Amino acid sequence: MGAGGGAVNRLVCVTGGAGFIGVELVEQLVRRGDRVRVLDRFFWGTAGLDRLDGVELISRDVREMRDSDLDGVDTVCHLAGLSNDPTADLDPHANWQMNTIASEELAHACVRMGVRRLTFGSSGSIYDGLSTEDVLDEDAPVEPIGPYAQSKFEAERKLLDVASNGLEVVILRQGTVGGYSRRMRYDLVVNTLLKDALVKKQLFLHDGGHMWRPLVDVKDVATAHVVAMEAPAAKVTGKVFNVLQANYQVRELAQTIARAVRPVVGDIEILSVPATGRKRDYRCSNARLTEATGWAPDRTPRDSVDSVLARMKNIDGQELLHPRYYNLSWMKLLSEVHESLKSYSRVF
Repeated sequence: MGAGGGAVNRLVCVTGGAGFIGVELVEQLVRRGDRVRVLDRFFWGTAGLDRLDGVELISRDVREMRDSDLDGVDTVCHLAGLSNDPTADLDPHANWQMNTIASEELAHACVRMGVRRLTFGSSGSIYDGLSTEDVLDEDAPVEPIGPYAQSKFEAERKLLDVASNGLEVVILRQGTVGGYSRRMRYDLVVNTLLKDALVKKQLFLHDGGHMWRPLVDVKDVATAHVVAMEAPAAKVTGKVFNVLQANYQVRELAQTIARAVRPVVGDIEILSVPATGRKRDYRCSNARLTEATGWAPDRTPRDSVDSVLARMKNIDGQELLHPRYYNLSWMKLLSEVHESLKSYSRVF
């Protein structure tokens, strides 16, 4: 099954719709003829969504959603919440409230408001810590490590519990995402290595980059949600699906990036350094998704890299290091500004 034309005038709610994945998903939905209601706090702005026909923007914290936000909605694509280890580690309580509790409450609201289906952007990080000798499928016995992975796994369980009340829940365990989005990020492995190659002309690989990662382009992740929306209920409801193009070792990815940027900045030096902090190292299978839907992600890491390079008019090191491209840095900055502004009624 592909991701062709959708039902005209169907209303889809995308939580976190102004995020890295959300922006691409909203654009795909609009091109299909769907109407879209975006719920987001817009900490990074609207990324041009306000200029798209058929898109309604609601500034809302996912923890404060109202039933009325789902009025007339056919499908919810749930992407809101914290999206990586560093932000979850910064405030584990807020992470749990957003990623787990709010997800469960959203599902109950969907049941009350008659929403047909909910697709959930979970994470392949749930598999971290398991043996890399095996290519893990969705039935692997997982023991998530850290607040982020734990919150995603518990959200999956709570959503699937609600599915017994008539809501068609589809869980998408997204691999490590890369590529270009109008809400750009450089704190994801493909994009981080590309930024380092462009700015430093060096790539530092922890333990030589032997770690495995399941990679997927942002466009394919968005398409996966569309495919999950359209698939027959019997094929996808109440099921978990891994979403990845393929598994790559980080050193292989570094070599791909070095080749891609050579015409732009010349040769890149690739160096091995001791590992620090938490290492992601796991491999996954996407066979279940393909068997259920007839579709599989096909954009490679090279495609992701090329999509970013194609939109760069020039290499501006200062711009690539701006805090807005790094979720943790941006949220820390917003928190500091928010605290300072409590004493002021206005700036100018």
